[in-house]
Amino acid sequence: MTDPLAAAEFRSVATDAAVLYDAPSLKAQKLYILGRDYPLEVVVVLEDWIKVRAASGELAWVEKKSLSNKRSVMVNVPVADVRQAASDNAPLVFQAEQSVLLELLEFSDPGWIKVRHRDGQTGYIRINQVWGV
Repeated sequence: MTDPLAAAEFRSVATDAAVLYDAPSLKAQKLYILGRDYPLEVVVVLEDWIKVRAASGELAWVEKKSLSNKRSVMVNVPVADVRQAASDNAPLVFQAEQSVLLELLEFSDPGWIKVRHRDGQTGYIRINQVWGV
């Protein structure tokens, strides 16, 4: 099932530490480092560099080789409920705290995505409770 919100392109950090720069060059100023699976929105793609937007809204450049096509999302509310089905009435599988990274498995019913926690638990979370879709 496709979701119109999926139009934005996102990728995740593929390495343990991806350096983000203020320009597309290894000689540019290093801004910060992000860890594996951190979701980033793709803004501009050059040959070896990608301009990305972080969850904070900050724009920066990262080497293309530091990113993966694997999709992750980050919880952006204090506590998000992950449920057995794409429904507020479905049983709770687990709760994820703010800034927890979850693997995006698939788009579900409108307003929901299926995710997997790093410990293996899967469930459905509301799109408005995460960043990265």
